[in-house]
Amino acid sequence: MHASKSVLLLSALTVTTLFAGTVAEAGARERTRTHSMSNHNGARTAQTQASGSGVNGSYARRRDFTSDGNGNAAASRSASASTVYGGTASAQADGYRNADGSAGRTSSASVQNAYGSAGRSSSTSRDGAGNASHASSASVQGANGASASSTGGFTKNADGTYSGGRDTNATGANGNSYAGSTSYSNGQLTHTGTCTNAAGEVIACH
Repeated sequence: MHASKSVLLLSALTVTTLFAGTVAEAGARERTRTHSMSNHNGARTAQTQASGSGVNGSYARRRDFTSDGNGNAAASRSASASTVYGGTASAQADGYRNADGSAGRTSSASVQNAYGSAGRSSSTSRDGAGNASHASSASVQGANGASASSTGGFTKNADGTYSGGRDTNATGANGNSYAGSTSYSNGQLTHTGTCTNAAGEVIACH
């Protein structure tokens, strides 16, 4: 059960990313696109927007970039789409890089249609001293009641030590479920996992 739910989750999130970026564009009959940029004393800004609609649905995209000329820069992008069948998708991401060596990035995406819904999000950052952290989550919900979710993250310190973990939960349409947890710290790995049936009784995991 664990393996099948992992495949379901991965497939759904892959579709999320692809759907948000490309749906409706091929069939769009009306399209608009704008682009602007400036450069003043080394400080730069740029923005691009695009949208379209047609027989398959509609979409919109936007990208922004700024730089102060002193080594600090930030960028963001977003996209959304809808189909004539009621499906929707959205995705966004932003990031920054500073002259002191610090940097970060966040992103999220979601999709919903007649087959269910899925979403994911992540955040990564580091400072100028060599410390870094990451966190992410993902979930999928099927129209038949099946669902799966996963959350986790890690931290890495400037002295080389690190730790992290991930929790995963999945429930099938028949009520059987899986709950697992994996943690690690400086080379030591620990994993636990339990499967139960609809009555809450522990069963063998397959």
